[in-house]
Amino acid sequence: MSSALDRLKSITNKISSYERARKENLVLLQALYNELHINEKVEEFSELFLFKAINLSGASLLSESLGEIKKGKYLQILAIGYDKDAVIKSKNVSLGYFGKAQNVDETLKNKIVEFIIRFRFEKSFMTLEHYHGMLETFKTDE
Repeated sequence: MSSALDRLKSITNKISSYERARKENLVLLQALYNELHINEKVEEFSELFLFKAINLSGASLLSESLGEIKKGKYLQILAIGYDKDAVIKSKNVSLGYFGKAQNVDETLKNKIVEFIIRFRFEKSFMTLEHYHGMLETFKTDE
């Protein structure tokens, strides 16, 4: 009995930890959204999540080389929109252009990388909720 209770406590703590991290992430993400002037391209913070993805040119987003500058490239935040009714379904939108990657201030570059990782963190929760809701369709009354 104690083992089952311990597992339940562990799962509860993990879920609680994720929810706290998610709430904190959203606060920090919104601050970066304003600080990086993305609010000038996307007026409402919530509209940011209408994009399928947000990518970065000019620096790495891989965990083993996170933030590493790509020489000769320009640092730019690119959002990928999707319109299922359009002839060309996906569309890239520049959310921020910062010039030659190697000339961008290190602190600014780190905030840009952080913004994208924080966006992806929240977007992953939204995706999880979406598919969890879809799975409800397959539940049967037993």
